[in-house]
Amino acid sequence: MTSTRRTPKRTETFTDEERAAMKERAQEVKASARRSSRADKAAEDEAAVVAKIAEMQDADRVMAERIHSVVKASAPDLAPKLWYGMPAYAKDGKVVCFFQSAEKFHARYATFGFNDKANLDEGTMWPTAFALTKLTAADEARIGELVKRAAG
Repeated sequence: MTSTRRTPKRTETFTDEERAAMKERAQEVKASARRSSRADKAAEDEAAVVAKIAEMQDADRVMAERIHSVVKASAPDLAPKLWYGMPAYAKDGKVVCFFQSAEKFHARYATFGFNDKANLDEGTMWPTAFALTKLTAADEARIGELVKRAAG
């Protein structure tokens, strides 16, 4: 006897926000390929990050501006760049850390995170992202220390 039971169709898809982020990343890669000199690329990447931060809503924008300043001061060798439409900071072309606004994915908090290129390994388990609702001076100091260590 054959079964009439059907295997359910896979209905998981990317959200509109995730698709938009992937499109932004494709545009970032294309734009990067068109640049000529390393200095031009760095200046354009920095300007793109500052412009993306300026587009953010108030709470996210204020945090992103502060994080941008903290990262630049703590690890000047990290290069600002857009990564999936988010401000990110790279070493040797590889993203070390990034800021994700709450608005981008309709989340209840912004996120500051680290990729696997970050030198934050500590034991067998360590955090790679932090939820942010606001930034205090203590938070900024902690982010600065983590970024310095991550870039090292």
